[in-house]
Amino acid sequence: MPDVTAPGMIVNGVRIDASFAEAFAMRATALIITADTEAWAETAAVSLTGFATSIIACGVEAGIDARLAPEETPDGRPGVRVLLFAGSTGELQKQLQNRVGQCVLTSLGSACYAGLEGGEPLKLGDALRYFADGFQISKRFAGRRFWRLPVMDGEFVCEGTTGLTKSAVGGGNLLLMGKSVAATRHAAETAVAAMGVVPGAIMPFPGGIVRSGSKVGSKYKGLIASTNDAYCPTLRGLAASALEDDIASVLEIVIDGLTPEAVAQAMRVGLAAAIALGPEAGACRIGAGNYGGKLGKHHFHLKDLLP
Repeated sequence: MPDVTAPGMIVNGVRIDASFAEAFAMRATALIITADTEAWAETAAVSLTGFATSIIACGVEAGIDARLAPEETPDGRPGVRVLLFAGSTGELQKQLQNRVGQCVLTSLGSACYAGLEGGEPLKLGDALRYFADGFQISKRFAGRRFWRLPVMDGEFVCEGTTGLTKSAVGGGNLLLMGKSVAATRHAAETAVAAMGVVPGAIMPFPGGIVRSGSKVGSKYKGLIASTNDAYCPTLRGLAASALEDDIASVLEIVIDGLTPEAVAQAMRVGLAAAIALGPEAGACRIGAGNYGGKLGKHHFHLKDLLP
């Protein structure tokens, strides 16, 4: 076990920064999307979670949480559970209605159910039912309301509401630094694969990986974020760099979770997976991004997450 009181530490030859990920409170919900086949359930889920990497520009951060077997879904068909995160209840409701309406209602053979219980209810079918132009039918079962909307391949079944949690966390992260682009990519892909099995956590960026990490602010008026020059290898010598000479590539993994514990667990398994590769095959250094602890109330220290 490394000496965690040191400024930095080495585990399996990988340099671990004495740093922490600074994350933020968010609002979140979950949906269960089903279809006649696994492929079509996946298609609807992928469409719904598209363009949902960062609330900076997308309004919502979203991703697939789990693939569900027929015995795990409300209607006994293959399904996918997706998570959606936003900065406010209003924005989450707006994004939920638009994305389910445009991406699930339209998808072949789909149905949509609440994936989270409790909290302030968010409208699903209760909002989308108007699309049926008066032909919608309301049904109650086991204390839950469902809507049946006629569509051209049959009907779209959608639960009236889904739950909301205000205990969600967004912005957990790991910075993986490697001696080559290939090694760093391998470390990031390996970490994301390990993190993907943690329930209640998603990595919202493409493939779970961010190459364009950002810092707060910009030299250009109106931009709230810009390239994280301290971690851009090509800017060594042009900007104040946080990188040693042997680092050729940096990739970030951002994690959102329904609870702080889910984020911590995802970071823990991702960190372990990357460290296990060693510095030649994967990352030679691992850090985390923060703002000095001044902006986000959730702090995930790497030393506390080491295997």
